Amino acid sequence: MPTELVHVCRGNIIESKHYGTIIVVDDSGNIISQLGDSQREIFARSSMKLFQVIPAIEAGIIEKYDLASRDISLFCASHSGEDFHTETVMGNLDKADLQISALKCGTHPPRHTKTYEKMLTEQKEFSAIHNNCSGKHTGMLLTAKALNEEVANYYELNHPVQQRILHTISDICEYPIDKIQMGVDGCGVPVHCLPMYNIALGYANLAANSKYNPQRTNAIQKMVQSIIDEPEMIGGTDRFCSDLIKVCKGKLIAKAGAEGVYCIGHIEKKLGVAIKIDDGNSRASYPVAMELLKQLDLITTDEYNELIE
Repeated sequence: MPTELVHVCRGNIIESKHYGTIIVVDDSGNIISQLGDSQREIFARSSMKLFQVIPAIEAGIIEKYDLASRDISLFCASHSGEDFHTETVMGNLDKADLQISALKCGTHPPRHTKTYEKMLTEQKEFSAIHNNCSGKHTGMLLTAKALNEEVANYYELNHPVQQRILHTISDICEYPIDKIQMGVDGCGVPVHCLPMYNIALGYANLAANSKYNPQRTNAIQKMVQSIIDEPEMIGGTDRFCSDLIKVCKGKLIAKAGAEGVYCIGHIEKKLGVAIKIDDGNSRASYPVAMELLKQLDLITTDEYNELIE
């Protein structure tokens, strides 16, 4: 039986309903809270970006290209295409002597309305740097370049960059590689399908960061701290991910994924959260995340009130 999560009301009338699944897991693998089937398999979409950057950090790209926290946060982003996003993408491409044409994420207009309107007014062309996934793709390119690997096909599943990502996801989410189902994400790179339990467990493991060798522990810590230090890079102005991370001041990390996915790693409580809205509408995933955090006392009343303003 589908679980009703959100009612959309007009006046006193329920006009629409959103159904979905919620799993909350601690870093020991215990299910703390659950609505729906914990073994439901989903593509976590962009919520996997936090895992995808870890092998890049392990490959030494921070040292190789003198990267800062804002760069690492952008590599985890579904950004809005604001100037500070695209300028950072260009800066990183320049460091590796790469051109915009190296990005295989495709082109779309900036999500940030004022930036979009300004570009139209000034008759500027959109390019791959405006794609919300251009940060992630840049991180992949820098990894291939740093390791002297082929750059042109960095986005293909059999490329070492993607294979390292696959192994990292398997390791941190504690799920066998041969059971991970693969697809192609909207930006052209492989996307991974796992049970929601393991996705939530993966986020709990990112939050706790207590199971790994020094190299991986350090990489996870740098990724987490970069997001906390530079939350505007992971989303942008008036974006829920950025606002949630900023308001909670180091308490948690969070990342939306397409098709109504939302994931949270609560650092203080060492918990992972995976949310999936059945109809894929993100208008429901954000209220569900807020209500879950409130009901489980994972944010304070003041934090909650600041976020809903």
